[in-house]
Amino acid sequence: MDRINQSSVTEFLLLGLSERPEQQPLLFAIFVGMYLVTVMGNLLIILAIGFDPHLHTPMYFFLANLSFADACFSSTTVPKMLVNIQRQSQTIPYGGCLAQMHFFMTFGALDDFLLGVMAYDRYVAICRPLHYSTLMRPLVCMLLLVACWLLTNLAALLHTLLMARLSFCAGNSIHHFFCDVVPLLQLSCSDTSTNQVALFTVGSMILTGPLSLIILSYAHIISTILRVPSASGRQKAFSTCGSHLTVVFLFYGTAIGVYLFPPSSHSGGKDRVAAVFYTVVTPMLNPFIYSLRNSDMKAALLRVLKGKIS
Repeated sequence: MDRINQSSVTEFLLLGLSERPEQQPLLFAIFVGMYLVTVMGNLLIILAIGFDPHLHTPMYFFLANLSFADACFSSTTVPKMLVNIQRQSQTIPYGGCLAQMHFFMTFGALDDFLLGVMAYDRYVAICRPLHYSTLMRPLVCMLLLVACWLLTNLAALLHTLLMARLSFCAGNSIHHFFCDVVPLLQLSCSDTSTNQVALFTVGSMILTGPLSLIILSYAHIISTILRVPSASGRQKAFSTCGSHLTVVFLFYGTAIGVYLFPPSSHSGGKDRVAAVFYTVVTPMLNPFIYSLRNSDMKAALLRVLKGKIS
């Protein structure tokens, strides 16, 4: 086996979802469609919230930021895959690979933190409504958003710097459609124990921290809702939380299995399928989930579309 050290690696090969040439046109068509729906859907959510004064509340403020993160999350991986399919090229520069990994982790973790913050917002709105205007005032919302950005960038930077110090001697072919931490670690011939500890430790904090906040928030929310005497009141409260819970299950259901187990236990095929769900499918479905289950959002989207048509 040819030894390729870090200094000689100038590019990696992204083998994509399939190495069969006859499947490439179909994959290209599917992912172009999904990517366009993702970007346009999340952009419409942002525009609807921005132009409708009735939606200038903390819940929709964080939803707009989640939509922005979703659009960027997909944009870090899908366009490069589409370009490679179109050009029949699998290469990505070494620096480009690390940059893609960095931004992928940044926006993926940002999604995670925003879901946790949105759960806390629903907890305050339902369980402590009299204190909502104080606890979720604009300054607090902005500080929460800044904290999310800061923590996610620091975590991504840590993994990027740790990856940059490794040598690669197991070839330069990545069995994935983007540069992710796990497949890159599998190519390294350096001691990756520090990277694996960091991946598990930071990954645990990023995934289980917000997830714990979500579980605790909804435990209190459900307890409060069940004490509401009116059936219509309970239904309205559950409907405002249902869309958020759906997104949480979609995101965490696939991400935890990929990042909280050691690289040696991963199967390339299963990881690629899981990655498609949390990098492409979930960001694409989020606008539909939030708009179809929310009458205010649905009305705002209709106003935006009518404004564009006229």
